[in-house]
Amino acid sequence: MNLAPIALFTYNRPWHTQQTVEALQKNKLASESELFIYSDEAKNDDARVSVDEVRKYIDNITGFKKITVIKRDKNWGLADSIIDGVTKIVNEYGRIIVLEDDLVTSSYFLKFMNEALEFYKDEEKVMHISGFSFPIEKNKHMEDVFFIKPTSCWGWATWDQAWGDYNNNIDYYMGKFTNRMIYDFNLNNTNKYFDQIIQNKAKKINTWAIFWYASVYLKGGLSLHPKDSYVRNIGHDGSGIHCGSSSIYDVDLMGVPSSSFTKVCKENNLERVAYENYFQSIKTSFIKRVIGRILKLFKELR
Repeated sequence: MNLAPIALFTYNRPWHTQQTVEALQKNKLASESELFIYSDEAKNDDARVSVDEVRKYIDNITGFKKITVIKRDKNWGLADSIIDGVTKIVNEYGRIIVLEDDLVTSSYFLKFMNEALEFYKDEEKVMHISGFSFPIEKNKHMEDVFFIKPTSCWGWATWDQAWGDYNNNIDYYMGKFTNRMIYDFNLNNTNKYFDQIIQNKAKKINTWAIFWYASVYLKGGLSLHPKDSYVRNIGHDGSGIHCGSSSIYDVDLMGVPSSSFTKVCKENNLERVAYENYFQSIKTSFIKRVIGRILKLFKELR
């Protein structure tokens, strides 16, 4: 099997980076895989010490077939660094597995990702392999893997022909999406995906992943997801750039490898509904918390 190179993007979180690397080292294919580590330069003096600590750590990593460390000489920011790194590596190797510095993987993560990349390499409709799956409610008919339209940036993989369609031109999407498309893109408005494009337009955020989903969506592509997650995000502790503190995305890692892939490359309606129900439950829970806080404040003021 042609193993995909791994790209790991780091910045100023030494503890998170170490957890990510140590979990990856336990993967059964780690010693046969090439690892590229991108270290972004400090944005300001406040980040200097932690960036240097990360760089000292990644200089001494072992356990992989080959390790290449790319230390940026200026602060690129996560979005630009990922776009640049993924583009260069996938164009050279034809496929890629991508991680950020706050993702703990199952020991079967690399096995699943590489087998999926090989199995679907000739399926043009399949553009994205996700190692992460939200903690949705499982149904008795659920298969080991399923397809839905949304991508996930928490441990993913793709091929050069798919990534070639990546487009982060905000005005293109603002003019391309109709209201009907936005409704579908947002999973029947249960998740505000398209709002991220609007926020990028307003320069409130600077992200890359929403444009990957939009690129896949407009191409009519699909994203493969596992029934149980091979990735856990440990960055929702307030330490990330775009992540607050939350436990709503917590998952248990897949303890056994998936052994079956489906040849039916179409969106799974049952799992799409499960995702919609999950996102709706998050919204409902958030509203309840807000109301609870308001009522508590009202009582305190009486």
